[in-house]
Amino acid sequence: MRLLVATRNAGKLREYSYIYADLPLHLTSLTDEMIETTVAETGADFQANAILKARTYVKESGILTLADDSGLEVDALGGAPGVHTARYAGEDASDEDRYRLLLHNLAGIPREKRTARFRCVVAIATLEGEVFCTEGTCEGLIADEPTGTEGFGYDPIFYLPEYDCTLAQLPSDIKNQISHRAQAARAAIPILARLVSQERGA
Repeated sequence: MRLLVATRNAGKLREYSYIYADLPLHLTSLTDEMIETTVAETGADFQANAILKARTYVKESGILTLADDSGLEVDALGGAPGVHTARYAGEDASDEDRYRLLLHNLAGIPREKRTARFRCVVAIATLEGEVFCTEGTCEGLIADEPTGTEGFGYDPIFYLPEYDCTLAQLPSDIKNQISHRAQAARAAIPILARLVSQERGA
């Protein structure tokens, strides 16, 4: 059974492929399917944006579609950047531009008040118009400086006290167990397994 993961990010597709390795699914991406449509993330929260993307791409592709929306919530910044995580430093900014701006905005904030979490909502849209959602969170602190070369996005500045390192220093197998996206993706396994079973029984 084919599953369109609504992303052009090869790193994200690898994460999903790892998590769903035991399911009888063939994962494909927007790039693989040559889909150029971009969905404006106009939702008020992560779930609204994930559903918007899943519904758009399932219609365009005709393939069972998984979309996610995720972001970083920093308590000292009132939950920002939140739904604006990917556009925090402007549309064409790099990952480093974004996390450098975040570090600048947290200058002078003591370590114990730099609490933050990554939050992810996964939405799965079927060809029949059904939508299923799951959510995951990963709690941590914003470090003073970036460290590590693994991962992407804000991973180099997201510090995990229990591991004494940033997400960008974690081996991918551990990250794929504890990350917000991993938690939301794993929570969706029963949903995907049921959809696969339904298709095979049809």
